[in-house]
Amino acid sequence: MGLLDILLGRSKPAAPDLDQLFGLPSAAVTLEAAAGFTPTGHGSVCFATVEGAAFDDVRQEVRALLDADAERTGPPVEVRRDDYGYTWLVSRREPDDLPALVSDLHAVNSALEGSGFGPQLLCSVVGFQDGDKRRLGLVYLYKRGTFYPFAPQPGGGERRDNALELQIRAALANDLRVEQDLGRWFPIWGAPGLG
Repeated sequence: MGLLDILLGRSKPAAPDLDQLFGLPSAAVTLEAAAGFTPTGHGSVCFATVEGAAFDDVRQEVRALLDADAERTGPPVEVRRDDYGYTWLVSRREPDDLPALVSDLHAVNSALEGSGFGPQLLCSVVGFQDGDKRRLGLVYLYKRGTFYPFAPQPGGGERRDNALELQIRAALANDLRVEQDLGRWFPIWGAPGLG
């Protein structure tokens, strides 16, 4: 950052730091104590779809890496495309095995980044729910290196529980690097891995 940036009040955005994902298991303890939310065992990585042999090779490598794990529940790894044309790689684990799920998400992000596809990475999400079956996703923004909560309202439709999101932000302020710009708390309607 140069002198002109300092004078104009510009700052450098946080660099992606995939190791931030490893803070999720301890944040989950805080989340359960503060709001009663527990992991669902579902998580996913979202990236802009890229065509070509190099990207197909990386995608197959990632699937093979995650499919090889014998302790996985349900379908090993699932690839989905959403209505906006983004690709989601979904991983499922036992709800009490959040560290393994986080390792899966880290491995996917690292493989894509290491193969030169970092610019295509958008976010990772880990699903939580409470006793009333309310859903919550902790979303990691790859390009910002920050997290934010996403809480869709129960009953379908595209409405968010903003009060719950702010409550979760306050509860996790000491556990995760939370995105301060609320304008970057993008809705991820129908995101695989959220529920």
